[in-house]
Amino acid sequence: MNTERYAKIIAQQFGFDHHTAKMKPIGNGHINTTMLLQHSGGAVVVQKLNTQVFAQPQELIANARKIEQHLKGKQVTGEYNLEIIEHLPTLEQRYSVEIEGQCWRALAFISESRSEDVVLCAAQAKIAAGAFGQFAAALQDFDATLLYPVIKNFHNLSMRMQMLDKAVREDKAGRVASVAEQLAFCNEQMHLVDELAALEQVLPLRVCHNDTKINNMLFSTKDNSAKAVIDLDTCMPGLWLFDFGDMVRTFCSPETEDSTNLDNVVVREDIFAALVQGYIEPLKEHITAQEKASFWLGAQVMPFMIGVRFLTDYLDGDNYFSIKHPNHNLERANNQFALYRDVVAQQHTLKALILQA
Repeated sequence: MNTERYAKIIAQQFGFDHHTAKMKPIGNGHINTTMLLQHSGGAVVVQKLNTQVFAQPQELIANARKIEQHLKGKQVTGEYNLEIIEHLPTLEQRYSVEIEGQCWRALAFISESRSEDVVLCAAQAKIAAGAFGQFAAALQDFDATLLYPVIKNFHNLSMRMQMLDKAVREDKAGRVASVAEQLAFCNEQMHLVDELAALEQVLPLRVCHNDTKINNMLFSTKDNSAKAVIDLDTCMPGLWLFDFGDMVRTFCSPETEDSTNLDNVVVREDIFAALVQGYIEPLKEHITAQEKASFWLGAQVMPFMIGVRFLTDYLDGDNYFSIKHPNHNLERANNQFALYRDVVAQQHTLKALILQA
């Protein structure tokens, strides 16, 4: 990508000084291309949306803007004290531009903030989980059915297992023979599909962030407090157990999700306890007892399901997640399966922490 050329084009569309515009990569997301565009008047975040993943990018933007407006209302009433990621309009008052067949958008840059890829301590985990809990609480009275399902069946474990079976049958990349152990392990976890299907029939539908990784929450560089919840691309109707489970899989291991140091991919009990406390506290007035109990299933399902997705993409030839080398998705899958195994191994302790919160 000719970043200098794109920076000038985007700056012109959004009314920034294109003469001084330049941009550089920011963040480490798997799906969209995220850049920091700097110009004489300041800085904004710009993104090239991956339209293979988000086939209808305008629906994604519409969802995010609805959530922005709702959260702004909560700010006014003092029910939400975090900063809000806002879409910026073009000179023609549109919220995206098409450049050579690619969809770009601009987002307000939240200054004096930083992100983390690995949780460093329990106090940090509690702060971050509290931010996601506050986000969920502020949206508990938003009608989730008003949001587009930008990725249909995103957390449908049954469908994810079917997609894995399809990838095995087709064996497009000729890799099936090398992952027999992983495939056998996946087939042994089919009970999770039934448990999840049963809960989905009785739990309330919520607005979910659906990507509650630690690096989708910003800390203040001034005092390390919670600054903002970011990356609303996958906000859709869902169950809170998925957001809780995604925090388990991204907060609790001392290793990143593509680490090959599998002996060290474990659940840190103090981090788990901190995220339970941080997330549930803002939700206490809204969460049902059955929802809280369901968080234990979420803690199991999310590392397992993302492991299945990484393995499926590996077998399919690496068409979904960005990779840095040929075995990247396989290493990610092995990492997530290791984490899932440790969640199950510590089930008596971890489950009690949820139920006692």
